[in-house]
Amino acid sequence: MKITVIGAGGVGGYFGGRLAAAGEDVTFVARGAHLKAMQQQGLKINSPLGDVWLPEVKAVDHPAKAGAADLYIVAVKLWDTEDVAAQLQPLVNGDAAVLSLQNGVQKDDMLKRYIPAQNIIGGVSYIAASIAEPGVIHHGGKLQKLAFGEYGRATSARCEAFQHSCQLAGIDTELSDDITLRIWEKFVFLVGFSGTTTLFRTTIGPIRSDKEKRQLLLTAMQEVVNVAQAKGIAFHPEFAEQRLLFTDTLPEDMPSSMKIDLDRGKRLELPWLSGAVVDMAKSLGIAVPANQHIVDELLPWAMGTAAK
Repeated sequence: MKITVIGAGGVGGYFGGRLAAAGEDVTFVARGAHLKAMQQQGLKINSPLGDVWLPEVKAVDHPAKAGAADLYIVAVKLWDTEDVAAQLQPLVNGDAAVLSLQNGVQKDDMLKRYIPAQNIIGGVSYIAASIAEPGVIHHGGKLQKLAFGEYGRATSARCEAFQHSCQLAGIDTELSDDITLRIWEKFVFLVGFSGTTTLFRTTIGPIRSDKEKRQLLLTAMQEVVNVAQAKGIAFHPEFAEQRLLFTDTLPEDMPSSMKIDLDRGKRLELPWLSGAVVDMAKSLGIAVPANQHIVDELLPWAMGTAAK
């Protein structure tokens, strides 16, 4: 497959790098020092599953420079989605597919404003990875999985082809026949995990071991379930509690990407995580005090410390 990965950070850099190492034709779209390092020194992935060094990679600063692709993987931060969608609009033709591995439940709706719905594949990623330094991706832990699927139909040749490519690259995959639910399931966990680790400026360990912090984590996730159910998403009644137990299996020192962004003074995805929960809850007439608290406390840092 000819693949263009837009956003070569933790998610795009890791999965794109694994695919490239397995022989897929991958072009990365990046910027700044990370782009320069990739162009000059290639891409390195440090991982408990085995390190990868690609001394030469295709890396450009705009999707149009990558040429036509069979699959466009969108892995930028959520605030860049509109710009990327506009850049992709003239490029996505015929059977070309767009797969967003971004956070949140609004990402594909944003893409659909520019790209035909039939060209969009739903997807989520499960990984803890970040840019350690320009040209280097750090993968924390052994979890590295992609779930993806067509909206409104069980499967497709393009999804099966991408799954085959991922399997050859050693990437765990799930072809989902209900990708909307999978996206919401991740959103439940991500809102609680990102919100609390960023709010308390810590990793998951001290949160799950403290009674009050643990309760806030559970409540934040349950509020997302409540919003989802009001929007017609069928969740198991104990899903939030199950996700809380899942956090007990995570490495104690595991931070969220939003907490890492806060530490680095970068912009936060807060408006698309807890902020999105608050906005959706208002339109539905549902109270979400835990997520409202997270938004209120983190709002001063939402645009990054450079904006203060």
